[in-house]
Amino acid sequence: MTGSVSAQIPVSASSRPRHVAIIMDGNNRWAKARRLTGVAGHKAGVNAVKSTVEVCAREGVEVLTLFAFSSENWRRPEDEVSALMRLFLFALEREVKKLHKNNIRLRIIGDRTAFSPALQEHMAKAENLTKDNTLMTLVIAANYGGHWDIVQATQKVAEQVQQGRLAPTDITDDLIQQHLSIGDLPVPDLMIRTAGEQRISNFMLWHLAYTELYFSPVFWPDFDAAQMREALQVYAGRRRRFGQTDDQVAGQQQ
Repeated sequence: MTGSVSAQIPVSASSRPRHVAIIMDGNNRWAKARRLTGVAGHKAGVNAVKSTVEVCAREGVEVLTLFAFSSENWRRPEDEVSALMRLFLFALEREVKKLHKNNIRLRIIGDRTAFSPALQEHMAKAENLTKDNTLMTLVIAANYGGHWDIVQATQKVAEQVQQGRLAPTDITDDLIQQHLSIGDLPVPDLMIRTAGEQRISNFMLWHLAYTELYFSPVFWPDFDAAQMREALQVYAGRRRRFGQTDDQVAGQQQ
């Protein structure tokens, strides 16, 4: 749960999350409060993305995953969805060069088949341009859902069983995780959701099993660098047990 940080806890390498995942919520409500269109809220949210990427890169976060468009978002009004697609395309065309200049790798996860051929082409080009960058990996989840991710992973495993390359007893947690969209990356240490909602909304269901959750009341367009640093400070003050007792964890840290 979010709140003011009473003492500044240094975010050292040991207390820094390797992977931060964010549900960027509240664009529409931010716009409605200002009597603007929902599209205006999404455009304003782009600035929050930029500041968040900058803070995470500066603080040594290895992976930042942003939930940009869920598989359920297709149910939104057609004009809003169309505007979101145009905004996504514009961002790919304009921002990917900045990511590349700053040594940031871009990866896009989700079912791309629903996107236009032009958008799919720009996704592939953006990923290819930045594929060798090493400072940080920025993952954009677009037309993504946690159920979809688990299903596509288990389908791949089932194909191997059908082909005789695997026995059912060979199927493990690690094997399924390897076939998830970002199974080669560390699972999220910290998941942030803005705008006050306290649920994960079909986002990275497998990955978030032991992730620390942080809920901010701030609408996404207002989630600035200071808000991001506060979330990192709160994370730095938490003790992750992974099913163990406090005494066990304390003993491991001595």
